[in-house]
Amino acid sequence: MKTEEAYKKILSSLKQRKSGATTADICAATALPLTKVNELLPKAADEYSGHLKVTSSGEILYYFPDGFINKYKNFKAVFKRIIDKTAGVLKKTLTLLFKIWIMVMLVGYFVLFIVIAIASVLIQVAAKSNDKGGRGGSVNFGLFNILIRFWFYSEIMNTGNRYGNSYTQRKPLKIKRPMHKAIFSFVFGEEDPNKDWADIKNKAVIEFLQSNNGIISLVEYMALTGESSLEAEKSILSFCKEFEGSPEVTEDAAIFYHFEKILMRSTYYRNEKLNPPVKLLKTFSVNKKIQNGWLIAVNAFNLLFGSYFLYNAAVFGHLITEAQYQAASFIYANTHYFLSFIVQEPQNFIRIVLGFIPVIFSFFFWLIPALRFLLMKKENNKIKLSNFKRFVFSKIWKTPDKIEKDTLLTQTEAFKPDDQMKAVDKAIKEIAVISSPGIEIADNGTEIYSFKELENEKKSIEKQRESIDKKKYRLGDTVFDSSQ
Repeated sequence: MKTEEAYKKILSSLKQRKSGATTADICAATALPLTKVNELLPKAADEYSGHLKVTSSGEILYYFPDGFINKYKNFKAVFKRIIDKTAGVLKKTLTLLFKIWIMVMLVGYFVLFIVIAIASVLIQVAAKSNDKGGRGGSVNFGLFNILIRFWFYSEIMNTGNRYGNSYTQRKPLKIKRPMHKAIFSFVFGEEDPNKDWADIKNKAVIEFLQSNNGIISLVEYMALTGESSLEAEKSILSFCKEFEGSPEVTEDAAIFYHFEKILMRSTYYRNEKLNPPVKLLKTFSVNKKIQNGWLIAVNAFNLLFGSYFLYNAAVFGHLITEAQYQAASFIYANTHYFLSFIVQEPQNFIRIVLGFIPVIFSFFFWLIPALRFLLMKKENNKIKLSNFKRFVFSKIWKTPDKIEKDTLLTQTEAFKPDDQMKAVDKAIKEIAVISSPGIEIADNGTEIYSFKELENEKKSIEKQRESIDKKKYRLGDTVFDSSQ
């Protein structure tokens, strides 16, 4: 019988048994081979949010308290996937356009304001040299003149020494980060360092399975993934479906998950230790401080000039008479004069294009990184909590019989959430769903936890691992080679 038809028969049988069913129940109802039932039951439990119970006789009972709604194929799930995919494409498109807009605004306005300032100064110099008393001739522009002279002088001086005093002393140029990437890094940050976390997590579980005879307990799985007991119970069934594993029971009625088929490998190594993977903390930016400093300075320059034009447009408005030109700031007066040949109301153009827009842009150029910084701190605390939970779960599993609360604290930054004591209590509560701890108070006031049920489960699973014949999964010598 085809797998698809067998799966339908199993589902039909499960739906008729609301109180749950064992593999023997399904075999009796469907007449399917036990191997096929063992293969497909984890898939059904994953797709329909099934749960596992262990009876006093040591049998696993599959039951479905939430009914038989496929969490992958129901309307809500399909609609969510469509929305998520559409939102992802839209987000990428809008992000690209937004990045281009930011680049154009930041650099474009900076260059435009520099050109306006230099042009205005040159006009004033020419007017003074001609001694014609032109518009704005009486306006003091000493500050701008000094700044521009200093800028030109520094550029000329830097040009000759940029590569050393002679050809023989020339130093190779350091490759700098492109400007657009530096800008995007400052505003948007870097891509998620844990974007491939699902693969890292699965690799860690597989490596552990291959080092431990294909057997893993729920707590060990929690230690590797950082998931709570309820989350782990669901996701490990999904893992069983993907990697052909199955839940089984030891002689002492302890549930374990067996993945026999991933043990056949060409390279053999053994690392029995439980080494949970670590999520990386997010960074604000990979730019150097001096790069971010220059971006802040450029944006401040744009904000200064935008505010200048916005203020002058409000105070002086439309310049008509010679007296108004003499009274107005010379950059505003000259800008107004040139724009009067292009637009009918230059003061409105100055107010909106040279004033309001760059001021608003400069505000958001600082606001977005500031909000991102606050959000990053919150996300990093979640990452630290996830790392901390893996650390605590693995430590409890290592010595479940007796563990002091203080020994669960850590000073490692990536494992250190804001409130460690609260995080410890949370992790212990999640373990307590599986095994209720006994609590003692030491002489120094430290709480000591004892997970007796977990200790018995660990011994039972270790015994199960030792019963596995390792030679069975060795590839042996090559008996055929297609290249020969």
